[in-house]
Amino acid sequence: MHYTVGVIMDPIESIKPHKDTSFAMMLEAQRRGAKVVYFELKDLFLENGKPMGIAKTVTVEDRATDFYKVIDEETVHLGDVDVLLMRKDPPFDSEFLYATQMLSLAQDAGALVVNNPQALRDFNEKLFTSYFPEHIPHTLVSNNQTLIRAFHAKHQDIICKPLDGMGGASIFRVKPDGNNLGVIIETLTKLGARYMMVQEYLPEIKDGDKRVLIVDGEVMPYCLARLPTKGETRGNLAAGGTGRPQPISASDRALADAISPILKDNNILFVGLDVIGSKITEINITSPTCVREIEAAYDVNIMGALFDAIEKRLTKN
Repeated sequence: MHYTVGVIMDPIESIKPHKDTSFAMMLEAQRRGAKVVYFELKDLFLENGKPMGIAKTVTVEDRATDFYKVIDEETVHLGDVDVLLMRKDPPFDSEFLYATQMLSLAQDAGALVVNNPQALRDFNEKLFTSYFPEHIPHTLVSNNQTLIRAFHAKHQDIICKPLDGMGGASIFRVKPDGNNLGVIIETLTKLGARYMMVQEYLPEIKDGDKRVLIVDGEVMPYCLARLPTKGETRGNLAAGGTGRPQPISASDRALADAISPILKDNNILFVGLDVIGSKITEINITSPTCVREIEAAYDVNIMGALFDAIEKRLTKN
């Protein structure tokens, strides 16, 4: 099957091949004989209403250095690219929003966009959890200092985080003494101008913040438990956590199965569910990661499952 895959991502030279999921996607697409092209956000533009992009055709090698080569560059209509993988890392800012609007135009013109750009706009990775209140920790989203302080007074040990962060950035734990809660609220809300999320602290974090992957509604059989380093609250790998691949538990599968219908309804093909204990803390659809670590530990081809789902849709078209 001959088709073109365009990957929209952060600068390719800055990635770490051994752990980058976008790179895993490029490897799988290339293995299947697809032409792989690469864009940064700055390469996308509109011309008289047409979604366009400066596409760099690349070849990739699964090694630590010299892992990609640009062999061509051309300006293309994004609707003519068979598959567009939106892999730009958060934050979801205005530029990201504008890019998703361009991708919706590309989708209207015939491209398969993964994940669905409308879903990227509709489902913030933190707020998406609110669709499943029975499966989340006690949670408050507010910019009101009085409400946030009352939440802390009730739950005593809490986690505070921004709505648009990634990799554990700007996540704070506030213990019963309430030290620094005021300045944390001021910082995260920008003096009351922005919303923040507050959740009860889950002691099960000691067993890892688990990344459970869902492909086209199918729960992958293995996950990555991200374990905090000593003295840390956050398990995120970007925050120094250690990854431990492991089979998913029955409760992990039950949580993933609970959210799968809404994913399928909104044509969201690739999802990273964050689970602590038996609670969902985030639903990542912007640029889910942890594929490389899981595939290195187990005989599983997560990217193969994703491209099977992609090719099934291309065949239907």
